[in-house]
Amino acid sequence: MSDARIEYGDIIDLPHHQSEKRAHMSLHDRAAQFAPFAALRGYDDEITETARTTDSRIELSAEETERLNEKLNSLICNIKQTPEVSITYFKPDDRKSGGEYVTVTGKLRRIDEAKKVVIFTDEKEIYIEDIYEIKTEKY
Repeated sequence: MSDARIEYGDIIDLPHHQSEKRAHMSLHDRAAQFAPFAALRGYDDEITETARTTDSRIELSAEETERLNEKLNSLICNIKQTPEVSITYFKPDDRKSGGEYVTVTGKLRRIDEAKKVVIFTDEKEIYIEDIYEIKTEKY
C-alpha cells in the first residue's frame, strides 16, 4: 500500500463532495483562476505607447512658406470651381510630443481666413499653419 493510502486511508475512497448551495464551477472558470496575473494593470499598454514613434514638425523656409501662400491665394481666387486638392499637413499627436504627416485629397469648399482653416466639401478642416504641401492640377 502506498504512503498516501495509509496516511489518508479514512477519507481516500470517499466520493467527491458537491455543494448543494453553489453551482459546480465550469472547467473554463476553474482554469481562469490559474491564468497569469497582471499586477500592473495597463503596464503593457504604457510600454507599447512609449515605443510608438512620432514625427517632428518640419519647419518651412521662408521660400516654402511664400510658395504655399501663393498656392492658397490662387485657390482663393478659384474657389467657386471647388478645385480638387491634395494637402499634406502635420497632425499633432494627442498623447505625446510630435505627430504625423497626413495627406487629404478632396474638393475645396472654402478658406476661412479669420479662423485660418481650409475647409473641404466633406467638412474636413485643416489649420493653415499645419499645412506642409498643397498639390493641385490646375492652380
